[in-house]
Amino acid sequence: MKEREEVTAYCLTFADVYEDEPFHDPNWHVIRHKGSNKVFAWIFHKDGNLWVNVKCDPQWRDLWRQAYQAVVPAFHLNKEHWNSMILDGTIPDRDIRRMIAESYDLTKPKVKKREAK
Repeated sequence: MKEREEVTAYCLTFADVYEDEPFHDPNWHVIRHKGSNKVFAWIFHKDGNLWVNVKCDPQWRDLWRQAYQAVVPAFHLNKEHWNSMILDGTIPDRDIRRMIAESYDLTKPKVKKREAK
């Protein structure tokens, strides 16, 4: 997975999401949850590669960074909770998909429990 269209298409397979250009800059695309508008994937080109910022559980953050040289602390986001994936062909597609799915799960709106009457 190295093309913006492929990453975007995968992100749009998740329920209740949409694509946005928050900075009115065609280089920056984000995929948001409908309703909460929370972003789970920041997609942009930098240094000749496609980058995708994803939220990650701090327990997994360092594992991903150690496993792949192309997973680094997030560009322009909180480095404790976000990683950047540099899509240079060194991260297997299954792990790219796994990190995007985890980001989706971590950012999706919480379901509120009904109060008992």
